[in-house]
Amino acid sequence: MLRKILDFFVFSSLYVALCAMLLIWQTSHFLLGLSPPDRLMGFAFFATVCSYNFHWYLTPRSVNPSRRIQWTHRHRVLHFVLYLVGGLGAAVYFFYLTSFIVALLPAILLTFLYSAPKIPHKAFHWLRRIAFGKTLYLAFVWVYVTTVLPIIIAGAHWHPSFILFTASRFFFIYACCLIFDYRDREDDRGHGIVSMITLLPEKGIDRLFYGSMILFFLTSVTLYHYHYPAFYILLLLIPGVVVTAIYKEAKRNFSDDLYYILLDGMVMFSSLLMLIFRI
Repeated sequence: MLRKILDFFVFSSLYVALCAMLLIWQTSHFLLGLSPPDRLMGFAFFATVCSYNFHWYLTPRSVNPSRRIQWTHRHRVLHFVLYLVGGLGAAVYFFYLTSFIVALLPAILLTFLYSAPKIPHKAFHWLRRIAFGKTLYLAFVWVYVTTVLPIIIAGAHWHPSFILFTASRFFFIYACCLIFDYRDREDDRGHGIVSMITLLPEKGIDRLFYGSMILFFLTSVTLYHYHYPAFYILLLLIPGVVVTAIYKEAKRNFSDDLYYILLDGMVMFSSLLMLIFRI
């Protein structure tokens, strides 16, 4: 029973939607010293549920069948229902954010471009040939919605520390996305989707990952120059250490628990630690 409850929470994308909310909270609390924008958090939650369930609804098969793929195959109707519920919820919160419509549109467009190559219609097949940057699309959307939009909505003036924090989060999330894309590269090849990971050799992928992690550590540590608490910066670094440590194992072990619980969890881990140890 516990396994079924956990699978539902993780595979329905409620878990990753919670990640998005925690990241927005972290940006507001750590970077701006403000309460998080409730309407943006609601929009991010429902939009994540919508986009991820749409993506999984379009992914009923895999060359590497896993518990998640089997769950997805059995629950395609649920994915479609959650996609509709998420879309409806996102539309309601979008209504309250219409004054920021120009800022929201890039995130909506790039989210669609990430999943569009999987749409089984010839009108979208050409996107498979230009999906080279799909990892960048996903990382950019996560960083834009959880970091840039809270700053815009707060009306804060951009500061060098904001750029550093945004870069830090981008390089970390991009490194995590690379690991997911490495696991999915055979599926992408099977669907005719061309991406950086399907083209790069093993050493090239390793260089890209470690280069991203080095930049993550550098940009995070540099925040200390702008007088952010050293304890908070340490909390930012912890998930980076964990992801670097499990990188080689993640390239060998495609376990659902490793990817969808541990690796996804690392994206929000520093946010969760800050929430627990608020100072």
